[in-house]
Amino acid sequence: MSTRAPSPRPKPWIADIHAYVAGKSAGADGRPLVKLSANENPLGTSPKALAALADVRIPSLYPDPDSIALRAALGSLHGIDPARILCGTGSGELLAVAASAFAGPGDEILYVRYGFSLYDIVARRSGATPVIAPDKDYGTDIEALLALVTERTRVVFVANPNNPTGSFLPKGEIARLHAALPSDVLLVLDQAYAEYVAPEDDDGGLALAAAAANVLVTRTFSKAYGLAGERVGWATGSAQIIEVLNRIRGAFNLSNSGQATAVAAVEDQAFVDASRLHNTRERARFVAKLDALGNHGIRYVPSEANFVLVLLEGALTGEAAYTGLAERGYITRWLPGQGLPHGLRITIGLSDHMDAIAEALREMAETARSEAA
Repeated sequence: MSTRAPSPRPKPWIADIHAYVAGKSAGADGRPLVKLSANENPLGTSPKALAALADVRIPSLYPDPDSIALRAALGSLHGIDPARILCGTGSGELLAVAASAFAGPGDEILYVRYGFSLYDIVARRSGATPVIAPDKDYGTDIEALLALVTERTRVVFVANPNNPTGSFLPKGEIARLHAALPSDVLLVLDQAYAEYVAPEDDDGGLALAAAAANVLVTRTFSKAYGLAGERVGWATGSAQIIEVLNRIRGAFNLSNSGQATAVAAVEDQAFVDASRLHNTRERARFVAKLDALGNHGIRYVPSEANFVLVLLEGALTGEAAYTGLAERGYITRWLPGQGLPHGLRITIGLSDHMDAIAEALREMAETARSEAA
C-alpha cells in the first residue's frame, strides 16, 4: 500500500506562517477612506520620478537584472561602492533573502516584541525558529535582545525607527548592540524610515555596514521617496554578504519603471527633504494635541517615523477608536494581531487630516468616559 500523501504537503514550518496583512484602504462597507494605515507619503511622489515613469515605454524588454544605474545613483548619494549595494523588490525581499541565506532549521532568528510583522514570516519561511525579546516601553531593549542570544542565533532583526511603534535607538546604542553580538551573527538594521530621521540623528547604520563583516542595512523607496507602488528596496553590507544574497534574490526583481523612477527619485533629494520637514512639523503638531488628551486615557509612543502609535488606555478602546475614525472617513491601522489591541498606528498625513483625527479622538474619548461613568 502506498504511503504517499494524497496531495503535496508544505514543510511543517510553512504551516505556522500567518500571511502578511497590509493596511486597509476602505471601510468595512467598501467605502474608500483617507488612507492613513500604510505609512505612505502624503505628499505623493517626486515630480522628477513621475516624469521618469512617463518616459518608460519598454514593457516588452526585460529590465536590467543588476539595477546598475540605480546602484550607481545610491552609491553616489551615500558614498558606498555600488558593488556593495543590492536592490530588491521592496526591502521585504531583502529581509527574506537575508533570513534564508543565513538561517535554517535548527537556527534562531531574534527580534523585539512589537517589531515589524514580516520578521516572523521570513524567519519561519527559512525554517528557523523566531525568538521574540521583551520590549522596553514599546521600544527595543538591547539587554533583553542580548540575553536571548544563544549558540543557535544566526540573525538579529532591528528596525530603526521601529515599525509599528516608531521608537528609535541612537547611534551609540546600535554600536553597543553590534559590539556585543557574536561575529557569526548577522545584524540586520531595517531602516525603512531612515529618511524621516533628522540627518544629525543618524544611527550610524550605513557606516557600520561599511566597516563590519556582519551587518546588513536595508532601506526602501516606499516611504519618504513616495514609490510604494513600484516596490523598490536596497541593502548594503560587506562584499561577502552582498555576494551571498545576490545568489538567491529574484532574477529581474526590479521592473523597468521601478528602476527608472527610483533613479530619478534619488536625484530629487529636495523632495525627500520636503517630505521629512512636512512629517516633522505635522507629527509635532499631532502629538501636541494628543498631549492634551492624557487625562482621557490616550497617550502615544514617541516616534521618529512617519506615523505615531496611539495607545488607548481609558474608556475609549482601540477597536472603538478604529471604528469611529473609519466612520468619520479615516482608515488607520488597528493592531490586535501584533499584541496591541489598544493601539492604533496612524500615518502622518496632511494637516487637516491630523487635526480632524485628534479632534475625533477627543470627542470619542469624552463620550466613552461619560457612558462609563
